[in-house]
Amino acid sequence: MSGHHQTLALLLFSAFIAVTLGITTWVSRNRRGSAEEFYAGGRLFSPLENGFAIAGDYMSAASFLGISGLIALYGYDGMLYSVGFLVAWLVVLLLVAELVRNCGRFTLADVVASRMSERPVRIAAGTSSVTVSVLYLVAQMVGAGSLVALLLGGTSEAARSWTVIGVGALMVIYVSLGGMRATTWIQIVKAVLLMAGAIAMTVLVLARFHGDFNQLLNSAAERSGHGRDFLAPGLRYGGDWTARLDFVSLGLALVLGTAGLPHILSRFYTVPTARAARRSVVWSIGLIGSFYLMTIVLGFGAAAVLGSDEVRKSNAAGNTAVPLLALDLGGGAGSTGGTVLFAVVAAVAFATILAVVAGITLASSASVAHDLYASLKRRRAKQHSEVAVARVAAAGIGVAAIALGLLARDLNVAFLVGLAFAVAASANLPVLLYSLFWRNFTTRGAVWAVYGGLVPAVLLVVLSPVVSGSPQALFPGVDFHVFPLQNPGLVSIPLGFLAGWIGTVTSTEPPDEAKHAETEVRALTGAGAV
Repeated sequence: MSGHHQTLALLLFSAFIAVTLGITTWVSRNRRGSAEEFYAGGRLFSPLENGFAIAGDYMSAASFLGISGLIALYGYDGMLYSVGFLVAWLVVLLLVAELVRNCGRFTLADVVASRMSERPVRIAAGTSSVTVSVLYLVAQMVGAGSLVALLLGGTSEAARSWTVIGVGALMVIYVSLGGMRATTWIQIVKAVLLMAGAIAMTVLVLARFHGDFNQLLNSAAERSGHGRDFLAPGLRYGGDWTARLDFVSLGLALVLGTAGLPHILSRFYTVPTARAARRSVVWSIGLIGSFYLMTIVLGFGAAAVLGSDEVRKSNAAGNTAVPLLALDLGGGAGSTGGTVLFAVVAAVAFATILAVVAGITLASSASVAHDLYASLKRRRAKQHSEVAVARVAAAGIGVAAIALGLLARDLNVAFLVGLAFAVAASANLPVLLYSLFWRNFTTRGAVWAVYGGLVPAVLLVVLSPVVSGSPQALFPGVDFHVFPLQNPGLVSIPLGFLAGWIGTVTSTEPPDEAKHAETEVRALTGAGAV
């Protein structure tokens, strides 16, 4: 890219970083330092504010960069991500939003531990939450690296590495200083910027084809190199039965995983009531739904305007399709319009990454401090001590995410998020649903449900073509894969539910029906909710 692109984009990056650091500093001076303030922002946000923040949390680099890139490369099959991410919100709205707000306090483990033996349940749920969060963080790091590599000409591996390190450092600063209140306002600012950028890009793509979506699809098919097959199922997931099963596995993970994501569940605690939590989800569905419809236009637009080969040449995983599309729509390389639009889109994408990593890091550090540390330290840890541990945990999680982000930098970010969703659906969703709806559920069942989904999901990923045995694997030079699917959800999600059932029916501990009744009343009415 030309020096103009670099300078303008870097200026916009810097402006967003300055604004968000200003928000963080302002909030840090006005906070009370309590656990409720750090984890839940004092529960002071309105449904509209929280709806924008949820949308900001959910519309990640995977959405803006990864999904559009997959559609540009694989057409119809890439749309599965858009559809799956959106449909998942119906599960959240119908099954968990109000109930989680009424039953919990700060984390997923609060919901489960309310009617179980606390220590083993908190350790299991905390371990699972941190695992999911780190996997999700890796995807954001990879997106940041791809973006800056494009900005600097696509050749500097050192620049990509330093970008990943820089994003990690910034997320630790946001979380450590500002907690949930700063993170929420960063999410709101980012959601507004991202929606504005996506709307502008969608209008420009449709204007290029005179508002004729059929012409857009036909042009995308022609320039994709696959003809009409580009618009039909099977280009990525239709080659054989293994690919088709991978398609089903990914769909299951995307639809069921959202309800088990720690950073999404923690957002329900930032509003004062369960009714506000549900209204937050309604607002977020409107924003997220319209955004994912626009990613479909952007993905096919990148294929139609640039061609799939051009997208793949810039980044094999397709992560740079949207910035390249912005450059072309603005007038092409070297033009003022192209320079400005490219820089704006790149800066919005970078803002997206920074905001999402802050939310995920906060949720995972809360799990470390509120669940793991507080359980291991024989309860009760003082609140200020717990918050101090959360700040230290944010730094540790940042280091882990940086290391894995450097390792996985050539994988598609939407695909990486699909793995995080699979682990969330396998480990977190079974224990959450059993706790809320099964009267006879026991402590052993809860622990087995978490580990029975978490261990197989992680193990199957390690033994899959994602890690070894294929040219696109993390370790392409070796082959120890024995599991044929790239996404483990089809196997690991049923295993999580099965393990929870087996653990419960073989448990010698009698179920506490009184506590279940109390939880049920609290979940449905809000009586006694924090």
